[in-house]
Amino acid sequence: MHTTFIINVGILVNVRETNELLRGEALQKLPVIKDAWLQIEEGKIAAYGEMRHLVLPESAAVIDAKGGAVLPGWCDSHTHIVFAASREDEFVDKIKGLTYADIAAKGGGILNSAAKLGAMPEDELYHQSYARLQELIQLGTTAIEIKSGYGLTLESELKMLRVINRLKQAANIPVKATFLGAHAIPLAYKNNREGYIDLVINEMLPNIAKEKLADYIDVFCEEGFFSTAETERICKAGIQHGLKPKIHANQLHASGGVETGVKLNAVSVDHLETMNESAIHALANSNTIGTLLPTAAFFLRMAYQPARTLIDQGCAVALASDFNPGSSPGGNMNFVVALSCIQMKMLPEEAINAATLNGAYAMEVQNETGSICVGKNANLIITRPVPSIAYLPYAFSTNLIARVLVNGK
Repeated sequence: MHTTFIINVGILVNVRETNELLRGEALQKLPVIKDAWLQIEEGKIAAYGEMRHLVLPESAAVIDAKGGAVLPGWCDSHTHIVFAASREDEFVDKIKGLTYADIAAKGGGILNSAAKLGAMPEDELYHQSYARLQELIQLGTTAIEIKSGYGLTLESELKMLRVINRLKQAANIPVKATFLGAHAIPLAYKNNREGYIDLVINEMLPNIAKEKLADYIDVFCEEGFFSTAETERICKAGIQHGLKPKIHANQLHASGGVETGVKLNAVSVDHLETMNESAIHALANSNTIGTLLPTAAFFLRMAYQPARTLIDQGCAVALASDFNPGSSPGGNMNFVVALSCIQMKMLPEEAINAATLNGAYAMEVQNETGSICVGKNANLIITRPVPSIAYLPYAFSTNLIARVLVNGK
């Protein structure tokens, strides 16, 4: 049996004996052990405790944390990392004053990404995406959800989902696939919305189900994209094919997307920049997780999600990167956690819980990862020595990661 001990851990973070989706005051509680050790067997967490009680077997492999913190790896439950090309020209357009709608009107935005992805061979798309994923693992992300939605044709959506499936096989970390065919109306269907929705429901979904290519179905429920009625129809069709809903909701307007998600028992509703009382009340009284994407608000210069209100009202919240080429071209969860504290007034403990255990719940991998718990995967971040938990978001531009372990390696 392959056994490794991590010794001289300054702070062992998020130590839990049981799983629980965290909300309200529970989100502030981040159990830690100071001056600790952790034992890994066959890629799983086997035991942990205080250094003063450790009797080290002679034959064991040892990793010296040298006083650094050890955390469960980040669980990024909302990304679009399978894309063909960056969009920095639109970034410049935004600096010059063009709006999201202006850019979309001249063929930019999601439709720009769809055109480039359609032209790229699957193998090239896979290799690009694999390199991106490896970079995120180096930054501490050890569980991830990836969406399609830059295809918008049957062929291209299947291509994206096949690439995500290949990443699942190759990555060695939990990877979840989400079908987001209802991301935008493609130009070919500009005057035929119903025709495109029919394509999503009656052609894309049966093919995806046949090849078992997705875990979830998602819809961009937003003014100018898909209405609440259309969102419900598309999600219900996905449910019939065994896909659970996750919804892009309330990014630009109070669109009713949150209430629709709750009604459909969605695993999560994501974005939530624009929340009203009705949406907050619906989310707080549900098992649906509100996934906040502060780097999208940061990059688009939009108002941040009202994290304090959501937490104080009892909503379960997670944090994710929304890594995509248009509105959040970065997947560094360390920065997501820092930004959540700096701009959304989340406490460091709340942000770390939201980016680990609640993030794991938001893609249903809470039994595999998200906390320091016996039996879970040894997907871990070892930091450089830090004086406290609060130092992690405080030193927001410093790379504090010394190493990342995936299944103990």
